[in-house]
Amino acid sequence: MSDAQLLRYARQILLPGLGYEGQRRLLGARVLVVGLGGLGSPVAMYLAAAGVGHLILADADRVDLSNLQRQILHTTERVGLAKVDSARRTLAALNPEIRLEGVGERLSAANLPALVAGVDLVVDGSDNFATRFAVNDACCAAGVPLVSGAAIRTEGQVAVFSGRPGGPCYQCLYPRDGGEDETCSANGVLAPLVGIIGSIQATEALKVLAGLGEPLFGHLLVLDALTMDWRRLRLGADPRCPVCAARR
Repeated sequence: MSDAQLLRYARQILLPGLGYEGQRRLLGARVLVVGLGGLGSPVAMYLAAAGVGHLILADADRVDLSNLQRQILHTTERVGLAKVDSARRTLAALNPEIRLEGVGERLSAANLPALVAGVDLVVDGSDNFATRFAVNDACCAAGVPLVSGAAIRTEGQVAVFSGRPGGPCYQCLYPRDGGEDETCSANGVLAPLVGIIGSIQATEALKVLAGLGEPLFGHLLVLDALTMDWRRLRLGADPRCPVCAARR
């Protein structure tokens, strides 16, 4: 690392269990961030600030005025701009040393395998089950860890899946024939809630990449922001899961 990098990441390098080698692992890591909205904003900003060396930023949408209440990557003058371009501007200003790659097309079973195969970890901040299931399928097939988050109204959740045989996957938690999507546009969302959940997703991603602490593998963390009650639930692998059961 250069002297400038040692200074930039000094407070992080001081952490027991992370240190110089952990920071080197972060600098050499490649992460796919799915969705650059309420969750993806704090995720991408904290991963960039922490020195994750290569971020692949995926979102097919454009900045809308209604996004700005919670999507802190974007600004008023960027309304109408592609979110990937807006995000790259913010993150490049935050940390010009990292590599930023934009994917402005919708993610699907067709393009996700190639994207996921080339990364060390995926953080999913998407807002619909179709994308979440497709991301999970690709992560399971490639054996790549997945940090999943969701937030609606005043409730949020985070789960981390190791990608290793034997552990649960996202479809073990939510069967594909489950309930319909709930959207922020229809149900609303408290602005700081996505910051809380996205920050936890970023924390879990850094822990996995740097080998720090105990990631939430096989657990679901649930927050009720109105009462600030947290619940931590253990997730079991579904022996009949069509995605991950065959890998056990």
